[in-house]
This record gives sequence, C-alpha cells and structure tokens, in this order.
Amino acid sequence: MARIELPEDAIEERFLAASGPGGQNVNKVATAVQLRVDVFKLGLEPWAYQQLKTVAGSRMTAGGTLVITARRFRTQEANRVDARERIVELLERAHERQARRVKTKPSRAAKARRVDSKKGRAVVKAGRGRVSVD
Repeated sequence: MARIELPEDAIEERFLAASGPGGQNVNKVATAVQLRVDVFKLGLEPWAYQQLKTVAGSRMTAGGTLVITARRFRTQEANRVDARERIVELLERAHERQARRVKTKPSRAAKARRVDSKKGRAVVKAGRGRVSVD
C-alpha cells in the first residue's frame, strides 16, 4: 500500500508548552505540537472513516477532527514530524480491510452431544438432592 499523503489544507498546527525532557527549556519554549486534521477534507471512503473512528478512539472529536499531541522530543521540528507520522499510521490502520466473518452453526450431531452432556450433568446433580424414604 502506498504511503498516505496529508493535504496541507486539512491540517492545523499549534505549539504548546510541553512536559517531559528539556530542563528549563521546556518552561520557556513551546515545543509540543498539537495537530488537528479535518477528516472530511481527506476524502476517505465511508468504510475507512468508520474504521478510523474505531482506531482513533478518543483522539477523534464528534465534529470529525483528529487531534494528535506530540511531546516526545525536545524540539518543535522533531515533535512535528512525530505527530505527522502518527497521523499517517492511524490513517493506514484505518485503510486495512477487516476479514469478513463467515457465519457458522453447529451441526445436528454437535447439538445432540451438547444436549446429552447437559442431561448427564442434570442426572448427577439430581442424585445429590435429599433422599426420601418411601
């Protein structure tokens, strides 16, 4: 499968103060990147959109915006690249087709074996009841 290209008009970038590595630099510089991707501008197939909602989970808003925050690295540029890679990875996972489930049902013999074993258990349990003297 070819790598998915993100259209620039679908992406909105924000830089925020990050926690984590960086010492005093973290307190002064906004190195974390928050990417917001308008999913509707990506032109996804309906099945891929549904799969993306499942894969993204809470990172997808009700308005169809995918929000990724990257703060793993010390620099803006590294976090920016990381965020874009994570979005592309999510989109690739959304494009993987799920195998169709083939419905199966137990055979008549399997059903009979199940019923027989249940009846056998019922007999064993009935034997544990109170003993009546006739």
